[in-house]
Amino acid sequence: MDQRDQRDELDEKASEQLPQPEQAEHRDVQSRLAGLHAVVRPPSLPEISSDLGVGADRDAVEPDETDLLSSGPPADAAAVERGHGDAVSLRGARDYKDQEETALALVTQAAVAPTPGTAGVSPPAQTLAQHPAAVYLASLDVGSRRTMRQALCTIAALVGVPQQWDAAGRDVTHLACPWGALRYAHTSAVRAALASRYAPATANKMLAALRRVLQEAWRLGQLGAEDYARARDLPPISGHTLPAGRALSAGELAALLAVCAADPRPAGARDAALIATLYSTLARRSELVAFTLEDYDAGEGALRVQRGKGRKARLTYLASGARAALDAWLAIRGGGPGPLFLPLTKSGRVALRPLRPQAVAELLLRRAREAALTAPCSPHDLRRTGIGDLLDAGADIATVQQLAGHADPATTARYDRRGERAKRRATDLLHVPYVRRASR
Repeated sequence: MDQRDQRDELDEKASEQLPQPEQAEHRDVQSRLAGLHAVVRPPSLPEISSDLGVGADRDAVEPDETDLLSSGPPADAAAVERGHGDAVSLRGARDYKDQEETALALVTQAAVAPTPGTAGVSPPAQTLAQHPAAVYLASLDVGSRRTMRQALCTIAALVGVPQQWDAAGRDVTHLACPWGALRYAHTSAVRAALASRYAPATANKMLAALRRVLQEAWRLGQLGAEDYARARDLPPISGHTLPAGRALSAGELAALLAVCAADPRPAGARDAALIATLYSTLARRSELVAFTLEDYDAGEGALRVQRGKGRKARLTYLASGARAALDAWLAIRGGGPGPLFLPLTKSGRVALRPLRPQAVAELLLRRAREAALTAPCSPHDLRRTGIGDLLDAGADIATVQQLAGHADPATTARYDRRGERAKRRATDLLHVPYVRRASR
């Protein structure tokens, strides 16, 4: 069974689990997309190479250029993570400094000084510089690039583009999609499919990526102004979901720090400082691993976020207990420049390299098991807990918004638990005259 058959089978099973009216809507969306697959025919690899400025003769292309558009999985496919269909956000963590970042850097260089091709074959930089998806991804911050690439791969699959891998096993289906050929009929069907599969916030984020790629296709002269205006005219998907994750109780937070204190190894001091910093500064895990020793002002107890979400810098502050935990870790880490939080070898020695974002999530899961918490916790759970606790304590929502680095105060308000407590108290005012059944 190939990838498309597997996706069709999953869609069929998902449709059977929907209520009756929604089943009909789901089938309508799938039939619309099936009809569009014949209109937006996925180009063959020689056509892709031609569209991107590479000669149609694959034998004339250098190996490192053809690797970018591999028509199948690598030889060690069992070790490579796949399945972009419904997993936009849950993919294995990879180092950001990968081949894609290098290729995207070439796009920026090509925009300044394009290099002429040799023997009728354009170089990789010139090829990607004419590709709408590559140009769009190159404009993003490194932290957003992977998420939006996965979103574009999902959208490309929806319009019938077969899955593509590069030599390193990364999904590059977005590079095989003829974005300039999409019209309103296609994008409206994609919107309907995303609305039926994903939460509103996730679907709208993916639509934002689609609109930006269409904009780049228009800027590159691959899409007419009128077709572009119609194709991007997609209303946002309405709806509301509860914030992801959960809030930790004061007892759970204390239990996490207690198991770290009971660990005599350097990892105990580091993990305690990391947990306290996440909770106190409301930092995202990508921001946490980006902290350097130079960002810490010990006198003020402040940490500077150099490049937060949206490339916005801000100042965050450590509570007194968090400052003590961080100072204890720094006594072990030493005063050398570099990342604030460092990985440790099995022997307990400090490794002079940044901590991976995924490593933060893994160590929290391990500490949650050691503390016998009833449920696992993530870095975002500590951020959510800190925001909620500040609002519970009476902190102004505008101040909490600045500390959390939210662009919209409405985002901060979603973490306000006071409204839920008021609803619980109101419900307790009701009287349900339930009478327990007599036992026979």
